[in-house]
Amino acid sequence: MGRRIVIVGNGEVPQGAAEAIDDADLVVRFNECRNFGSSGSRTDVVAVCNTGRPAFTMLSSPEWRASRPVADCREIWSVRDPEKFRALLPELMLTHPELADFCDDYTDALAAFAGDIGKTHVIIDRSVHEAVDAALMPFDPGDYVVPSSGMVVVASILAQAEEAGDTVFLTGFSHQGWDGHPFAAERRLVDFYIGAGKLTRLSQADFISPSQGV
Repeated sequence: MGRRIVIVGNGEVPQGAAEAIDDADLVVRFNECRNFGSSGSRTDVVAVCNTGRPAFTMLSSPEWRASRPVADCREIWSVRDPEKFRALLPELMLTHPELADFCDDYTDALAAFAGDIGKTHVIIDRSVHEAVDAALMPFDPGDYVVPSSGMVVVASILAQAEEAGDTVFLTGFSHQGWDGHPFAAERRLVDFYIGAGKLTRLSQADFISPSQGV
């Protein structure tokens, strides 16, 4: 039997979902884990944006370093392959010169931090990022900078889930935010994966008992 995996974005989660999330075999959260508590407390993986301002902010924050999700997790995943982002930089400086620090690489610092606190550090390979770019094309992504960290993590997990017999759930994903991510296309891609039976989105209906009605 495979694992029950829940990928928890930083958006709202359905009321009553916390217990189901904590009962999973693997829970992945992101960056500051902003809905920690309301979305349960189990954290096996913290997936982080390891370039640019988000990485700098997290590493500079004693509160983030000492936070419970970081303390509890087994692994810290760097979502952005440093080689991929070094390759992106020249074109990005032509198209988006305002993003001069976007590709600043903090991967080594995150790896050192992970090692210091006894966590495994994992870099998601650039091939996953590139596979997401290709998968988004039929869903009219328009011009965008990079896929979101959430979409890269979903793709990385789904790439191994079917063979392993894992069941993958998604919650806390609003598909809204920075306009450099193709969120509308990502929503359509996630819906495609749901329709294909590869992914399930946790919903309020999953946590309503018969005694509560609908």
